[in-house]
Amino acid sequence: MDCIFCKIIEGTIPSNKLFENERILAFRDIQPQAPVHTLIIPKKHIPTMNDVTDEDDAVMAELFAVARQLAKEQGIAESGYRVVNNCNGDSGQIVFHLHLHLLGGEKLKPLG
Repeated sequence: MDCIFCKIIEGTIPSNKLFENERILAFRDIQPQAPVHTLIIPKKHIPTMNDVTDEDDAVMAELFAVARQLAKEQGIAESGYRVVNNCNGDSGQIVFHLHLHLLGGEKLKPLG
């Protein structure tokens, strides 16, 4: 498989890890869009949100639990943060391995 996130999970591409367990990996984005920009991914390769199945419900919940934990650890929980998932090309998804963006550390522009 030629997925950059799968290569990060297997360790063939280095990352600045912030969290890891059997199901989830979180690391700093190498092209941050905010002072805090963390990527949170399932270790299972799921290409997009459209590919999530009922069997993935627990790992999806865990992704958000890790986002909350990392927001606290990175000092942005109280001031505020954003959690984003892009699904397919029109949303701006570039890497087709489901991931959450945890963004914060500054006042973010409203989304509409």
